[in-house]
Amino acid sequence: MHSIAGRKSGLQWAVHLSVVALVLLWLIPTLGLLVSSVRDRDQIAETGWWLAPLPVEMTFRIRAAPDDARASGDGFVIAGNVLDDPAQARWFPDGAGTVTAFGTRGAAPTEHAPGDTAELRTGGTLSVARDGAFTITAPDALTRPVSIFFEARVPPRVTLDNYATVLTSDGMDRAFLNTLTVAVPATVIPILIAAFAAYALAWMDFRGRGVLIAAVVGLLVVPLQLALVPLLNLHNAVGIGQSFLGIWLAHTGFGMPLAIYLLRNYMVGLPRDIIESARVDGATDFQIFTRIILPLSFPALAAFAIFQFLWVWNDLLVAKVFLPSGSDAQVMTVKIADDLIGSRGGDWGILAAAAFVSIAVPLVVFFTLQRYLVRGLLAGSVK
Repeated sequence: MHSIAGRKSGLQWAVHLSVVALVLLWLIPTLGLLVSSVRDRDQIAETGWWLAPLPVEMTFRIRAAPDDARASGDGFVIAGNVLDDPAQARWFPDGAGTVTAFGTRGAAPTEHAPGDTAELRTGGTLSVARDGAFTITAPDALTRPVSIFFEARVPPRVTLDNYATVLTSDGMDRAFLNTLTVAVPATVIPILIAAFAAYALAWMDFRGRGVLIAAVVGLLVVPLQLALVPLLNLHNAVGIGQSFLGIWLAHTGFGMPLAIYLLRNYMVGLPRDIIESARVDGATDFQIFTRIILPLSFPALAAFAIFQFLWVWNDLLVAKVFLPSGSDAQVMTVKIADDLIGSRGGDWGILAAAAFVSIAVPLVVFFTLQRYLVRGLLAGSVK
């Protein structure tokens, strides 16, 4: 009697815990991206985002000028505080900090503990205290600056500089408009074409319909990377080459199998009585499609629109292939990857902020249409 309808399962708590665990697993990467986006770029390189609330041990270098040396006994002495150096003012604005280690060479910047005395390669000694006070002694007058490497504990720094760098970068506004120019038509065109094809495959009888449905399903598993070069050669042959029209058609072709499959499965599950009644009343296929099928298929259309828009907006590969390489045609993903981060990823510290700037519009689209997503995906799966 454990399967009586209406009785709650004793393992319902396990289901709830599993759902919460899955939600947390999905949220953890997003949370890490958000935390990293408001951290200082130098601190991002030192510790992971989960250690963001804790102080960060960072390595610095200052140069003690020989002009600051003063005669003392049989030699010369330079005294000062490494935390007062103007180059490190943003890390130690009030001169407060804790030195955890120091060194005399860049290869080993933390080889000595605070308070120890280190030998300089040019002769003389160096000592750095925990509060940053240092003393350099030399037997002869110094002619070159002395480099002091030290590691200090720095408090966590929250900043919006990463967002300012991304939003104020030259050409970002044009890249945003280019992304809209690509994403909106590349979402609308496949929906318009696929809706007609899906209706035909769902409600019109003609020879070869089953073969076409099988072909659409087969195209779902074909990697788009296989078609990039042949498709680009075709575009060059017909004269559209690398252009907005070319990338619209490319995204249309790549998104068409999923669009037809999703819409056809939804339309075939609509009540047959409605379509047959409309045909008895003399409605044509076009009238049935525009006045009955399309309004009833809005959840499926919205579900595919979400998938297609997110895919096109976040696309990098297709944009690199089918758009000109000049800055006037760059979309946001190309702008971020090529200009902001660099071809070698040298400025990767702003990647988290750039990602949040890039996903702002997709988030608005998703949360606007998300109530239709599950309905559109599950419709047609059961009777």
